[in-house]
Amino acid sequence: MSGPKDPAEPPVRVTSVLFLCGMNSIRSPIAEAIARKVLPSSVYIASAGVRSGQRDPFVDIVLAEQGLDLGERRPQRYEDLEDSYFDLIVTMAPEAHHAALDATGTSSVDVEFWPMPDPSAATGSREQILDAYRDVFRRIEARIRERLLPAGGRADVTRRS
Repeated sequence: MSGPKDPAEPPVRVTSVLFLCGMNSIRSPIAEAIARKVLPSSVYIASAGVRSGQRDPFVDIVLAEQGLDLGERRPQRYEDLEDSYFDLIVTMAPEAHHAALDATGTSSVDVEFWPMPDPSAATGSREQILDAYRDVFRRIEARIRERLLPAGGRADVTRRS
């Protein structure tokens, strides 16, 4: 039900994926934006948090650097989702992982933990903080491509200069 997949195993096709983190402010909305860009439009994609959160302006900056945006989207809680059935729930924080496992119980859903650092804990200059957010973006993009795209999938989202 959860845990790392065998790297030799090909990615399993999913029709719906939920990205879940602490407050749906940083990691899960970044993942949602990347997934919406690279996955087929037939895949239902959502993100949520286990607690209420506020939109993070550094997320908007990093997404804009990559030609992505969240539009008017606001953080939402897992328990407030209208549709709670997903083929795959990707958790990005320990508290989110435990919440997903508790909520799904015996349901036929895969729950995978993709540990990601919390860039809001970064200190230093504005540029150093943004670098922490960019690092999380790159890590999430790599995991999405590795796990959810078949070989020969769409091109990278990350802009190279």
